Amino acid sequence: MDEKRPVVADGELPAEERAAVLKERIYITFTALAVVLALRAHAVSAGEAAVSLAVVVTGTVLAVWVAGVVSHISVHAALPVGGEMRHMLRVSFGALGALALPFVFIVLAIADVWTIERALRASSIALVAALAAIGYFAVRRVDLPTWQRVIVLLAEFLVGALVIVLELVAHSL
Repeated sequence: MDEKRPVVADGELPAEERAAVLKERIYITFTALAVVLALRAHAVSAGEAAVSLAVVVTGTVLAVWVAGVVSHISVHAALPVGGEMRHMLRVSFGALGALALPFVFIVLAIADVWTIERALRASSIALVAALAAIGYFAVRRVDLPTWQRVIVLLAEFLVGALVIVLELVAHSL
């Protein structure tokens, strides 16, 4: 990626970078949802839930960053530097914003304001809502008729629901 990436007129990131950020945010949100669903299936304390979510998500973000660096090296035969490295860091670590509400809810459980069950339920709802919002923001600019946008959102919802069902089945075995 060039050191001087174009920025669109309204100050947003270029389309390619927005797509990368969205992709990683979706991936991290699904990962967090899988962890939260697993935690709901087992009796854990609020502290254990916070540590588990933080460890899994941090490991995933680091894996995404390493994958970006390794792919860059394999394609360009050089380490990413400057703007390239900043882009990779922004894409990888920028996805952590999707976890703000789940961590707030778990902190409420740590502080004994909520039960951990309530915090994990609220986290599941927040993460599913985040996936829906990400899908909406992804298709809102697309030059498609409304009915096709609805189909895209419905397909995302169905795949997301399938992921949730598979996670629940995996943790009930």
